[in-house]
Amino acid sequence: MGALIDFLRLNAPWLAAGVLLMFASSFGQTFFIAIFAGEIRAAFDLSHGGWGLIYTVATMGSAAVMIWAGVLTDRFRARSLGIVALVLLAAAGVAMWATTALWALIAVIFALRLMGQGMMGHIALVAMARWFSATRGRAVSIATLGVASGEAILPLSFVALMGVFAWRELWLIAATFLVAAVPVLYILLQRERTPQSMAREAPSPGMYGRDWNRGEVLRHWLFWMALPAVLAPPTFNTAFFFHQVHIAEVKGWEHVALVALFPAYTAVNMTAMLGSGWLIDRFGSGPLASVFLLPITLGYVLMAGADTIAAGLVAMLLMGLSVGAGATLGGAFWAEYYGTRHLGAIRAMTAACMVFGTAVGPGVTGVLIDAGITFDQQMIAIAGLYVIATACAALAVRRARGLLPSAAA
Repeated sequence: MGALIDFLRLNAPWLAAGVLLMFASSFGQTFFIAIFAGEIRAAFDLSHGGWGLIYTVATMGSAAVMIWAGVLTDRFRARSLGIVALVLLAAAGVAMWATTALWALIAVIFALRLMGQGMMGHIALVAMARWFSATRGRAVSIATLGVASGEAILPLSFVALMGVFAWRELWLIAATFLVAAVPVLYILLQRERTPQSMAREAPSPGMYGRDWNRGEVLRHWLFWMALPAVLAPPTFNTAFFFHQVHIAEVKGWEHVALVALFPAYTAVNMTAMLGSGWLIDRFGSGPLASVFLLPITLGYVLMAGADTIAAGLVAMLLMGLSVGAGATLGGAFWAEYYGTRHLGAIRAMTAACMVFGTAVGPGVTGVLIDAGITFDQQMIAIAGLYVIATACAALAVRRARGLLPSAAA
């Protein structure tokens, strides 16, 4: 405990900046946007499938842009990029308040997804992985507490505020918070922990003791074997939160009762983030990558058959274990196996894949819902996909274990 306190004290400004950026990303995350799903569908006269299609198109567009935009973290400081992302995300919030045209809604969702889930989290996680080496897992896990806090606080708070404010006015409140975060981030990062020039001169190498560029990663078997495990949780958990109103209706639960489970989910999520950070620093990211999807697999099976809020709570706790571990894992795995010199470009590609997954999930599941297959019925098949992804990751990590610099040493 003393070592953790010393770590927090010595690195407080940089860790706080990571937490702030991750929390701010919440306003572009599905769990926040989805609480307005009913109001948006009513305002624009959309079905579940139509809303899901718009979300898919806009999110896929943001994933494509992420491949280019994410590389900027290899060229510019986190402070500069973070401020720009905060301002643009705030502008998207104001646009959501003002928009009444369907084409404009697509553009707004695109901006929210690109700046929120895409760039904001990408900037934070690249910074943590680059600024920290021996304590990388711990730093990433602490930063990701920001988005976990957003999951716990924002949905419940904004659902409650819907009784006081119109849904569009709530987006102005979100934009105000983002603008207020700009000077805070500037103060925290007046001095960055590791300047970009130093990061280039003293990178942390990956397999074979070297730093991989993005083209080499794309041609390497480990990337493609690990990718399903990386993609599965954001793809289907995004769909789960996106269709939360539908799930509550199918289960016969009040929406607010389902939302009330989110803080417990987040508490387990946070615990898993911190615990997985310690495990990664102690054992590396490979062993965790081999097993972290097992709890969410069981959680989806349980949620599929849940007919009470209590059963739903147990299912969400299991889901939170995997999602928390995966959040930390995603920030450390690519740095450990492929090095940090080109980490911005590599993570931009993986982030784009994850954003693409979050686009496909709501769209496909929404179409299936319109076809009469409820989301809880779909969850058994999703659990099967989790099993396949786990097997691929376990085989990949086992094969790559001897290629890391630590193994050679």
